[in-house]
Amino acid sequence: MKKQVIAVVAAIGLATTSIAAPTISLASTATQTNKDAVNEKLGVPIAVYGDSLTADEKEKVKKSLNVAADEETEEITVTGADIAKYIQDGNPRARLYSSAKITPQDKGKGLAINIVTPDDITEVTSDMYANAMLTAGVDDAKVDVAAPKPVTGHSALAGIYKAYESTTGKKLDKDRTDVANQELNVATGLAKNSNVSDEKVSQLLTEIKQEIAKQKPATKEEVAQIVDDKLSTLNIQLSDQDRQMLVDLMDKISKLDIDFGKWSSQLDDLNNTIKDKLDNIKNDINSDTGFWASVKNFFQNLVDTVKGWFN
Repeated sequence: MKKQVIAVVAAIGLATTSIAAPTISLASTATQTNKDAVNEKLGVPIAVYGDSLTADEKEKVKKSLNVAADEETEEITVTGADIAKYIQDGNPRARLYSSAKITPQDKGKGLAINIVTPDDITEVTSDMYANAMLTAGVDDAKVDVAAPKPVTGHSALAGIYKAYESTTGKKLDKDRTDVANQELNVATGLAKNSNVSDEKVSQLLTEIKQEIAKQKPATKEEVAQIVDDKLSTLNIQLSDQDRQMLVDLMDKISKLDIDFGKWSSQLDDLNNTIKDKLDNIKNDINSDTGFWASVKNFFQNLVDTVKGWFN
């Protein structure tokens, strides 16, 4: 009986991890089957590896990012010094495992974020990466993210910044990257501590930023009103502390040197993607199909099993 109980508890843990895992991609996770021609106008992709990877872990990540099959990919490493450079108050002694490959795209193509090891990026979702990258000034790129073992995924952002600057020759605005890093921390914090889904958090952040781009608030009080309006519209309840954290973040975003006209269009595209995901989840739940049907069946079978022990 004890072994059975332990097995059930373990199964529940796995199911909870699966349920809470990030909803992944803005792009297909299909493995590349045909070698792409080198884009002589935009340059080759750049893979950036976390400095803490062992040789075996690096090979695993290279395979996940499809680097081994692509001879034209440039390879660099993100180090503790890069963390200190790109992340405000970043710890240069941090352990870095999250890695990424960034492929430049034609102007106007936007961002495509693909987490190719979803079981190993445990907190940051593709939508959260996209939101933070838009705030930082990263655009028109295809980004694949991978890790060799479970990590939160936060350090990948510094690697993406480094690779983006290397492949485009553009220098990112330090003020924007600092705020983008704060945004990622706020997003994962809200999803983790406020009983709000990953998708709903991303929708909240995106729609608040859309209103900031539209209304161009001049004061923090006006920013706070935008935040409160969106919390009410989306029926999201936050603690006073989390609400204030969100207001402080959005006030900083409102003061950044951003082309809000271009930004608004980019955010519209991102928000449409997020809404599609939320609609798919809602449809799955309502129709008892897909992932949520399997979750429901798992717990129903679990209840039936436990009942059987006492019959």
